[in-house]
Amino acid sequence: MLRQPHDFRLTAHEVAQFHHNGFAGPFTLYEPEEIEQRWERTRRELMDRSGAVYREEDDGEGASNLSNYDRHLDNAFLADHITQPRIVDRLTGVLGPDVLCWRSDFFPKYPGNEGTDWHQAATFANACGRPQIRWPQGSGGRGTLTVWCAFSDATIETGCLQFIPASHRTMHYDETKPMRYDPDRNISVVKNGVRRGFFGYDYRELQIDPGWQPNESKAVSVEMRAGQFVMFWSTLLHASHPHAGRTKKMRMGYSARYVPTCVALYPGLSQVEEYGGRARLDRYAAVLVSGRDDFGHNRIARHTTKGHPFRRRDGAGAWA
Repeated sequence: MLRQPHDFRLTAHEVAQFHHNGFAGPFTLYEPEEIEQRWERTRRELMDRSGAVYREEDDGEGASNLSNYDRHLDNAFLADHITQPRIVDRLTGVLGPDVLCWRSDFFPKYPGNEGTDWHQAATFANACGRPQIRWPQGSGGRGTLTVWCAFSDATIETGCLQFIPASHRTMHYDETKPMRYDPDRNISVVKNGVRRGFFGYDYRELQIDPGWQPNESKAVSVEMRAGQFVMFWSTLLHASHPHAGRTKKMRMGYSARYVPTCVALYPGLSQVEEYGGRARLDRYAAVLVSGRDDFGHNRIARHTTKGHPFRRRDGAGAWA
């Protein structure tokens, strides 16, 4: 593939490697000093929730509550982040030219925090029991392409991601099974010698075979310096290390999730419900980051240069 200036598309070899392994990267998006400054400013801005899509009173508990979701819809830096050519150019090599960002969320890990359970997500029905994404019948597609960016250094000591390469072809979890939200019972359970949890759930409850265990001998730890990102299928077996607590610095990851425009988002749902919280979807919209939407079954947001970073294309105006 002949690269043009500022062309960040994956090569044919890189695309083939991605399809085989289920992930690619890390890639550099920001220099460490740049993301440190931008994130410090953005952290302060995010305290203002007047333009946030989801209301605060029912957003759940803990690190993965709903107030962490979709802040790219009301924050200028995050709106710019999810549309960065270094990200989008690489996505289109896998998903095709027409791409939506349908969700973003933060993943902080504080000193002493548990690691995240091994898990896969094909429909994101794992916590609420109903699919949040639906690929067209017969397409063979499933899951979402996740771009996980380190807003601070992510090391084994501070709780970086782990992948089991090539594990995205077989689902070991049934997302239609019930999974109980019970933080008191499910926090920091020792599993194969590692303290793990899943934001108040035990992901093992979804296993198709209750006796199955992930082959952690094949796991790859993906360390990233601040400003780097990795892209992977949500159906890839992934987890994270615990934060060992040997430093007072937290690990902050920011995850943006992408699908082709043919995928239906929150089909038949009026609210998102998970992690002990619920929020209405009446102000939600996906963002078209590349190409065009010829399907029309999702609400699409467009970029604006003043006020809120995005407006719904359907003319509904401000998010409030």
